[in-house]
Amino acid sequence: MLFGQSIFQSVLERLKAEDETAEDEAGSPAHSVSGLGTGLAFDVMQGVSVASQRVGEAYFDNLDLAAAAGLTEKPEPGPNPEPVMPEHLTRTAPQEVAAELGISAADTPLTLSEKRRAFARANHPDGVALPFRDNATKRMMLANLLIDEALRRIGR
Repeated sequence: MLFGQSIFQSVLERLKAEDETAEDEAGSPAHSVSGLGTGLAFDVMQGVSVASQRVGEAYFDNLDLAAAAGLTEKPEPGPNPEPVMPEHLTRTAPQEVAAELGISAADTPLTLSEKRRAFARANHPDGVALPFRDNATKRMMLANLLIDEALRRIGR
């Protein structure tokens, strides 16, 4: 406690005093705003702000009045194209998933968990279109089964 103040209060007072002296030394030019590091650029024509001439029209700048009145014709949306199954989701045999994972005797629990995460990123059912979720689920189940079995063998 310095002079009846906490250390925090004394630091705040010192910073406030330094800030006031810095403002006095720098002066305040007429074209800048106090506390703003850069100058401001306004849309000004012949000394008069464009926005000040259209006070009542401020919100109209952001509206699409023709679309709101129904004057423009919107193209009718075409039918959504059928999603195409990614090629990797067609491989649901255990041998194919095992080949993709590339599990070897040299794998550690850390490398196996990395392989699990990488496989899930590309194959998780939540990340594919609804018609292909069954294949993605099969692939994830097989991958998890294979990785869990490899982890059990490492633990022995």
